[in-house]
Amino acid sequence: MSFRVLVGLGSRRPSPLPKPSILSLILIHTRSALPPHRDKPTSWNTTHTFVRAHPLLSLLEDCESVSHLKQIQARMTVTGLVSDAFASSRLIAFCALSESRNLDYCAKILLNAENPNVFSWNVAIRGFSESESPWEAVVLYKRMLQDGGSRPDKYSFPLMLKVCALLQSSLMGFQVIGHVLRLGFGSDLFVHNAMIHMLVSCGDLVAARKLFDESSVRDLVSWNSLINGCARAGLAYEALRLYRDMEADRVRPDEVTMVGLVSSCAQLEDLSMGREFHRFIEVNGLNLTVPLGNALMDMYVKCGNLEAAQELFNNMVNKTVVSWTTMIGGYAKFGYLDVARQLLYEIPEKNVVPWNAMISGYVQAKHGKEALALFHEMQSSNIKPDVITVLGCLSACSQLGALDIGIWIHRYIEKHLISSNVALGTALVDMYAKCGNITKALQVFQEMPGRNSLTWTAIICGLAVHGHVHDALFCFEKMIDTGLMPDEITFIGVLSACCHGGLVEEGRKYFSQMSSRFHLCPNHKHYSCMVDLLGRSGLLEEAEDLINSMPIKADAVVWGALFFACRIHKNVVIGERAASKLLELDPHDSGNYILLASMYGEASMWEEAEKARKVMKERGVEKTPGCSSIEVNGIVCEFTVRDNLHPHSKLVYDCLVMLTREIETVGSEPDIHTFRDIFLLGSEFG
Repeated sequence: MSFRVLVGLGSRRPSPLPKPSILSLILIHTRSALPPHRDKPTSWNTTHTFVRAHPLLSLLEDCESVSHLKQIQARMTVTGLVSDAFASSRLIAFCALSESRNLDYCAKILLNAENPNVFSWNVAIRGFSESESPWEAVVLYKRMLQDGGSRPDKYSFPLMLKVCALLQSSLMGFQVIGHVLRLGFGSDLFVHNAMIHMLVSCGDLVAARKLFDESSVRDLVSWNSLINGCARAGLAYEALRLYRDMEADRVRPDEVTMVGLVSSCAQLEDLSMGREFHRFIEVNGLNLTVPLGNALMDMYVKCGNLEAAQELFNNMVNKTVVSWTTMIGGYAKFGYLDVARQLLYEIPEKNVVPWNAMISGYVQAKHGKEALALFHEMQSSNIKPDVITVLGCLSACSQLGALDIGIWIHRYIEKHLISSNVALGTALVDMYAKCGNITKALQVFQEMPGRNSLTWTAIICGLAVHGHVHDALFCFEKMIDTGLMPDEITFIGVLSACCHGGLVEEGRKYFSQMSSRFHLCPNHKHYSCMVDLLGRSGLLEEAEDLINSMPIKADAVVWGALFFACRIHKNVVIGERAASKLLELDPHDSGNYILLASMYGEASMWEEAEKARKVMKERGVEKTPGCSSIEVNGIVCEFTVRDNLHPHSKLVYDCLVMLTREIETVGSEPDIHTFRDIFLLGSEFG
C-alpha cells in the first residue's frame, strides 16, 4: 500500500519528504485522512487597525460571562462582522479559554462558523484538551480534517499529541505523527518534542529513543522527556546513562532533568549518588521547585535518611499533598507510626492520599486494628475512601481474621460503587480465604471478569491452608494453562498443599520445577516447606541432607521444620543436631528450649531435659507469652496467655478446659505444622 493511500490524500501526488527509518513504523499506524492541500490557507491574523475599526471586538477584552458574550455575538451577527474569520475566532477563544469558559457553546460557534480559520480550531482543541473530556479534542480535530477549510499547522500537532499522551492512546498518536510527517512539520522543534513526549507517555520508549536518535533537532526538552520517561518506567540505569550522554553533548540540565535523576536514585536506593545530585542542584543554583523538592524527599526516605527528608520538608514553603504523604509514608515505613499519624492531623487540606499512606503503614507494621480504626475515623472526617483505601483495609482484615469487618467492607465497595479491578478482586479472595470462608473466596474468584497471577496465587494459597490439597494443585495447573507465570509465593502455596496431603512425589516434582521450568530460585520458605513435607513422611535423613545441600544458609524456620518433625517421629539424634542449630541461630527464642526439653522428656531422657531448662534459665531466656486475636460480633479482641482482662474470661477458660479434656479423651494433640503453615502463608502473601 502506498503512502498516498495510507493517509488518504486523494489523487494528488505528495511532495517528496525526508523519510527517516522510523517512518515505516509510523505509517503502519496511520489511518485518519488529512484534508486536501490548499495553496493559500485562510489567514486569521490582522493588525490592531481592524480591532479599532470594529469597537465590538474590543468589548470582548472586558467580557465577564457567556451571557455578555452572547449580546456581543448578536450585535456582530446583525452587523455581519461575525462572518469575518478573525472576529469569530475571538468569540471562540473566549468560550474555550476564559475563566467563564463554555466549551459546548464554543463548539457550536466553531461548527456553525462560515469559514473558521486554523486558530479557531486550535483554540477550541486546546480548550477541550484541558477539560475533563479531553477526547472531545480528538472529535474536533477529525472535524477539522473533514471540514477541509483549514488544515493543521505547527500549533495543532503539539496540542493533539498532548491529548494522545493524556489518553495514553499510542494508536491515535501514531496517526497524528503520520499527519505530522506528511505535512512536513517533523523538523519543527516543538512538534518533535511533542512526539517524543507522546511516545514516552504511552510507554513506547523504544520508538521514542529511535525518533530521538534519528532527529537533527533536539534540545533540553527532548532529553528531559526521555530521562523522565525512563525514570517513570523503572529504567533507572537507562535514565542515568542518558544523562551522561546529555553531559557529553554539553546540554546543561535544569530542574526537570534533576527530577528524573533523583527519582532514579530513589529506585536504586543509591544514597551516595542522590546526595551528589542534591549538591549539584545547590552549587549550580537550580530552582528547588515543588516537584524537585518532593523527589529529593522521596529519595532520602527510600534510602533511609529520614533526617535529610525532614529537613527538606521543614524548609518547603509550598507543601503539597505529595510532600505530606511522602513524609507520612517515610515515618510509617521505619516504624515511627505515632509521628506519622501526628503529621496526618497537621495537613491543612483534607485528601484521601495521605490517609491511605497511613493505613498502608499500619498494615505493613502488622497493626491491623489501628488501620481499621483509622478507616472509620476517615469516614467520620468526611474523607471519601477510594480503591487504595479499601485494599489496605482488606489487608488489615486478612491479618486479623476479621471476617465480619471484611464482609462489611465488601458491601461498602458494592454500595458506593467503588471501581472494581483485578487488584480489588484479588484482595477480596485473599481476605475471605485468610478469614476462614474459602467458599466465598472461590465465589469471588469465579465471578471475577479478569484474573492475574496474584489472583491465582491467592486462591491456591487459600485452598492449601484450608486443606483442599487437590483443588489447590488443580488451580496451579489451570493457572499455567492460561499462560500466567507463577512466582515464589505461588510455590509456597503449592508446596504447602503437598505438605497437607502428604504428597511427597508431587512436592519433589514441583520443587524441582521451580528452577528447571520456571527459573525461580527457592528461598528459605520453600526449603522449609520441603523439609516439613519430608519430615512429616518420616524421611528425616533426606530432609537433613536437603538442608545441608542448600545453596543458602538455612535459617531458624528451616531447622525448626526438621526439629518439629524429629519430635513427632521421636528421632532424638537428628533432633539434637537440629536443636543445636536453632539455639545457635536464635538463642533467645524460649520455644526452642521448651520443645527440646519436651522431646527429651518424651524419650525419658530426664537428665537432658533438665539440662535444657537449666541452660534456658542461665541465659536469662523467659517464655514469651503468645498473643492471639478473635473477632466476635465485628469486634476484634486480643488476648495473651493467662489473660483475664476480658469480662467473659471465666467462661473462656471453662470452655478451654472442656476442649482440652476432649482432646485428651481422643488421644490427640494439636497439629503444630498446621499453625506454622498458616503463619508462613499469612506473612508472605499479606
